[in-house]
Amino acid sequence: MSVTLHTTLGDLKVEVFCEAVPKAAEVSHLNFLALCASNYYDGCLFHRNIKGFMVQTGDPSGSGKGGQSIWGKPFPDEIRSTLKARTRDRFRVCMLIRPQFNQRGMVAMANSGPNTSSNKSQFFVTYTKQSHLDGKYTIFGKVIDGADSTLDEMEKVPVNAKNRPLDEFRLTHVTIHSNPIADALLSH
Repeated sequence: MSVTLHTTLGDLKVEVFCEAVPKAAEVSHLNFLALCASNYYDGCLFHRNIKGFMVQTGDPSGSGKGGQSIWGKPFPDEIRSTLKARTRDRFRVCMLIRPQFNQRGMVAMANSGPNTSSNKSQFFVTYTKQSHLDGKYTIFGKVIDGADSTLDEMEKVPVNAKNRPLDEFRLTHVTIHSNPIADALLSH
């Protein structure tokens, strides 16, 4: 499942980790996809930009203090491991895998800090590996196209002392390439 974030600096295609989140913990990607489908993110300013770290959006007010989840209230972090089965040397091996900030382009919910149950609509995309964030923020996707072009352009935008871009750039709209939530509802 993927979406394309169309920005004024180019496109970012994001793989959304629908299958990697256990049934009981579908909150983050459900919230993100529902907000995308309702055009909630259209026109959102990238209000925070820290070179070598990340870029943040998802607040329609543009202040960095706003935004809302589809439930009208914040929801908790979803830091969970997923059981993955792989075959190695003719043996089936099961491993617990937790999404990690182990590469450029990881997409996660922005919040007021770990264990604050403050996830709403804001999210961020990493510019580099950020292992110090592992287990502290809910990762729900990764950039699969545009990391070498659009993210590069975003990272170059000059900022003020509060990491606010001096030259505005926005998320203009989102294209959902396949929406398993809508597909499931239509099949019933």
